[in-house]
Amino acid sequence: MTQQIGILTAGGDSPGLNAAIRGVGKAAIGHYQMHVVGFRDGFRGLMENRTMALDGGQLSGILTTGGTILGTSRDKPHKMPVGGKLMDMTNAIVGNYRDNHLDCLVCLGGGGTLKNALRLKEKGLNVLTLPKTIDNDVFGTDITFGFDTALGIATEAIDRLHSTAHSHHRIIVVEIMGHRAGWLALGAGIAGGADVVLIPEIPYDVNSVAEAIRERARGGKPFSIVAVAEGAISRQDLAALKPAKRKKQDDDTAADAAELLYAGRTLRLAQQLEKLTGLEARLTILGHLQRGGTPSAADRILATRLGTAAADLIAKKHYGVMVAAKGEDTRPLKLEDVAGKVKTVPPDHAWILSARRVGTNFGD
Repeated sequence: MTQQIGILTAGGDSPGLNAAIRGVGKAAIGHYQMHVVGFRDGFRGLMENRTMALDGGQLSGILTTGGTILGTSRDKPHKMPVGGKLMDMTNAIVGNYRDNHLDCLVCLGGGGTLKNALRLKEKGLNVLTLPKTIDNDVFGTDITFGFDTALGIATEAIDRLHSTAHSHHRIIVVEIMGHRAGWLALGAGIAGGADVVLIPEIPYDVNSVAEAIRERARGGKPFSIVAVAEGAISRQDLAALKPAKRKKQDDDTAADAAELLYAGRTLRLAQQLEKLTGLEARLTILGHLQRGGTPSAADRILATRLGTAAADLIAKKHYGVMVAAKGEDTRPLKLEDVAGKVKTVPPDHAWILSARRVGTNFGD
């Protein structure tokens, strides 16, 4: 009997999503003669039963396109805004899964999507996920698709900021995405030759950062590039955050408390550095620029590899897993083993050690 599979993209958009949709769809249809249906705008589209037929025509020409042809949202099955209220719509999602006669639902997303997929698995649905995020923070996989493209964009931005920093003898503070993990800022900082790299995994002392910048100025280099992960935190702010974490009631409450402290932090850092060093400081926030545009060749290859591996697993009826990248191979990991976990940068990671060897300051 022909297998029927559904695909949705959830969470933030990311380069390579269309390549992954194409990888799953073309392998499922062309190699395994499956039927494929897409659900629009993440779990909300599944709840509302808004579908898109994914056939050869829909999958053609999307490999190089950014974003996602299916649309996305951050809505959670168990906490979905409906009529101005947050409601548990899991039963509606289960019903639409059954009504569409799905044998498996493929969810393309990051950490939040993993947790939502696990919830659906616990309701008896056959689910499978692919690790997507520019943050590269999905536990269990070597790399996520979207990361390489964002890394290239952030690196190019730092390259361009060097010339204006040098010309005006300024400190340029550039905020880079990454949520609570420092992979993107660390990689772009190394590749772009940033003088200071601040990441969430290493709480910084602003005085240490300022002294590193003053030392450069004394050595005849009156400009500096400071690459800051959006989740980077000073030791002082970390001390203030700990009581808020102790009062948390669930993961969302903790995230909300953290966001209040993160807001405006990079601007405050730029102002502090200007005061402490006597050099002009300017702030650049890359923001959603890092999510957009054509995916890199590496992301297209990775997304295609993971997508076709997903089709292979579905053909074998191997469900309830995330397809992880392991070297040049892929590996199915149980959702229970990866959901709710975050891959952060180890303090002794090779990238950090190499950066320290070339004189990069981490504010510690």
